[in-house]
Amino acid sequence: MPCEAKPRFVVLYGSQKGQAESIAEGIADEAEEHGLMSELSCLNQNEKYNLEKEKDPVVFIVSTTGDGEPPDNALQFVKSIKKKNSDHYKHLCYALLALGDTNYANFCNCGKTIERSLQELGAKQFYATGYADDGVGLEVVLDPWLEGLWKAINGALSKMASDRTDYLNAGAGDSIKETADSSIPDVQLNLLRITDQKDCGSTGASVSKCATAASASAVSDLRPAAFPSQPLGTASVSAAVPHVTLAASLTHSLPPLSESSLNVPALPPPYLDVTLKEADTVQQIVGPSNKETLHEVPISRALQLTRGDSVKTSLLLELDLSAHPNLTYQPGDSIAVFCPNKDSEVEEMLHRLGLYEQRNHSVHISLLKDTKKKGAQVPAHVPPNISLLYLLTWCLEIRSVPKKAFVRALVEHTEGGVQRRRLQELCSKQGTADYNLHPTVEIGVRDDRALVKNAPLERLQGNSCDWRIRGKFTEHLPKLQPRPYSAASSWLRHPGRLHFVFNVVEFPACIARLAGRRGLCTGWLFDLVHPVAVFPEKAAWPQIHVSLRPNSLFRPPSDQSVPFIMIGPGTGVAPFIGFLQQREMERKENPDAMFGETWLFFGCRHRDRDYLF
Repeated sequence: MPCEAKPRFVVLYGSQKGQAESIAEGIADEAEEHGLMSELSCLNQNEKYNLEKEKDPVVFIVSTTGDGEPPDNALQFVKSIKKKNSDHYKHLCYALLALGDTNYANFCNCGKTIERSLQELGAKQFYATGYADDGVGLEVVLDPWLEGLWKAINGALSKMASDRTDYLNAGAGDSIKETADSSIPDVQLNLLRITDQKDCGSTGASVSKCATAASASAVSDLRPAAFPSQPLGTASVSAAVPHVTLAASLTHSLPPLSESSLNVPALPPPYLDVTLKEADTVQQIVGPSNKETLHEVPISRALQLTRGDSVKTSLLLELDLSAHPNLTYQPGDSIAVFCPNKDSEVEEMLHRLGLYEQRNHSVHISLLKDTKKKGAQVPAHVPPNISLLYLLTWCLEIRSVPKKAFVRALVEHTEGGVQRRRLQELCSKQGTADYNLHPTVEIGVRDDRALVKNAPLERLQGNSCDWRIRGKFTEHLPKLQPRPYSAASSWLRHPGRLHFVFNVVEFPACIARLAGRRGLCTGWLFDLVHPVAVFPEKAAWPQIHVSLRPNSLFRPPSDQSVPFIMIGPGTGVAPFIGFLQQREMERKENPDAMFGETWLFFGCRHRDRDYLF
């Protein structure tokens, strides 16, 4: 008797840094545990999916990059759906998760753009859209959204199956339109404030302590027998001081989490076979692996815009593009700068992995023959014939916040006891608040959560650790991304030159990180130009690898008579300098033309210290 086919749904993702892709892969991998079959594709893989004929539910997972722009691998999809006619997708039922960051403008703009277009084209939701905010922690919205997704998919499949006959008829679109909205589950995606300890404590308690063996592991036998009397970074507590309480930290938790059973996610299937081989020759670190598609340009000028005692150090750099005519830019465009990881941090990671002596060994990566991961492939950002040192310097974002899937994978390679339990807590549903909050110090959750990686790294220094365990970093660390900077000049005013401005971001030392550090790219650029700025007669101007990022949606009005208002506090004024320079040159070239008024609202912290333009 033939096996009955499992109900099917489609997962499509658009991802710039790998976060949306990882979530989409997690959904696809978990589908089988819910009795479903998934088909996973990137939005730019047009040959793998066909929305025009899609009859099953579609789940979109999309992030936003730059100034509210779609990820590179979703750009063509966004453009194409804007060109379609009304009711083009009236047969389509979808759910959508949008990733964004409220620290930047145009929060979740790509997801909102796709959803607006889908609805204009007649598509109907079968599940409430989630808007996950990386500024406070994606998991605050992500976890409850994923928890409710499976019920919603099954509900949509049941509804579509019962209406299949009508669905195939000409009037099916109207039938779905009448009933689709009422079938959307009422899912509450409440935003937890990161300073509200009461809410955070209740997060774990609100999650069921029971889970099916297929979807999660119920961990109740690994609770610490006795909580450490004086954990790292806390003071001892006596009955005489009842108002003093222990604070949970990266390495330990507090009740109720420390006493709770945990719903630990399923182990992500391993898929890479990573081996190290001694190389005949030592590879020289010479730049990003895709430098053939980039442009190497010299920095021709550097100017500090702030006074020495200012809160922030702002620099203006000028790039000489005269040898690259295809880098001609427009106001509103940005330049993407490709930078390496910091040498000292790469060296520290090699020591933690116990691989410093093998840093010049060649890395060989292939797919595991028996992997169960859907759509598994060797990461495109890891080229062949590279050294371990090159891999960690130019390919992987070693400062990235470890995803829960990464933490879950490391649980399997951590010895039992409090530390293993803590990793389980951090990747569990009950530990979402702790994952988002620790350590909560001045420089912010987004940066400091990256320190989670230090805990498992320390566990990998023992003799029992081998490269197969360390290879988890190749599977889970995302691609090292270029950093975009808005053009702060006009080609008309500065032909063959591009200016950009940035703050040298300083992250002070904290309990979890004893030494302060700078932003990755801003710190690297500062170190590059500092010797030349101090000793211009003794040092040559450095060259950097860049690519142009056009932004056709961010331009001055094409009609010169239209007035426009610009608002750009701090270094956010940078692109508008290009706008003003462009308008100035247009006025000179067309003195008799009618130009609308231009207003710029700009501010900085200190009138007598900050001299931005």
